[in-house]
Amino acid sequence: MSHDALLDFEYDAEERAVLVFRSVEQEIGKIDDDRSRTTVERDGNTVSVRVEAEDLIALRAALNTWQTLVGVAETVAETGDSVRKPSL
Repeated sequence: MSHDALLDFEYDAEERAVLVFRSVEQEIGKIDDDRSRTTVERDGNTVSVRVEAEDLIALRAALNTWQTLVGVAETVAETGDSVRKPSL
């Protein structure tokens, strides 16, 4: 593949990184197509998404997809946090 990009998402707590990682890793292999491939890894508080693509259009599309997936995982995690915390 001729183009690639690395997205690193750093979190305050390793627990949050694990939650986001587990949420998005299950999409590996389901979204990839003939023009792009993605890997997801976690190291401590950081989740890394590497996208490789045949062309820039495929790279942009894959990056948009994975950024959205991570964003949804973060939003759901934040919603869960607010539900667990008692309101004053």
